[in-house]
Amino acid sequence: MPVRAAPALRALIDLGGGILEQHHAGGTVRVTTLERALVDVFDQPAKSGGWEEIWRSLELVEFFDLDAVIDYARKLGSAVTAARVGFFLEQHRESLMVEEVHLEKLRAMGPEQLRYFDPKRRPGKLVSRWNLVVPEPLLSRSFEEVR
Repeated sequence: MPVRAAPALRALIDLGGGILEQHHAGGTVRVTTLERALVDVFDQPAKSGGWEEIWRSLELVEFFDLDAVIDYARKLGSAVTAARVGFFLEQHRESLMVEEVHLEKLRAMGPEQLRYFDPKRRPGKLVSRWNLVVPEPLLSRSFEEVR
């Protein structure tokens, strides 16, 4: 599905990076790297099928270049997105080999004031290290309730 680059990236020659050209059906299409996709789904979750699909899809990936994730999140310039990415990576710290230095960089980009993880402002529990109110179903992974 074609998606326009975020306004913060449109002026950049490479649109923020993380875009590859692939041959498809006799032509060429541009696709994002896994690292850019990780950040983009947390930036625009409505275009990503919902939290359960985001979580389950990202959990299928065995490796992310975390420096590329952080670099792209910085270019995007959204504090809430940086915190969402950081929260996800923290939840998958072991499996994705996330080090504290990665989380610290994302925390430094995160919101200074309390924000909701879910754009629909669903209630949840405050995760103070990310300054996010995270819906309980994401914390407990009971996705059936997140609709």
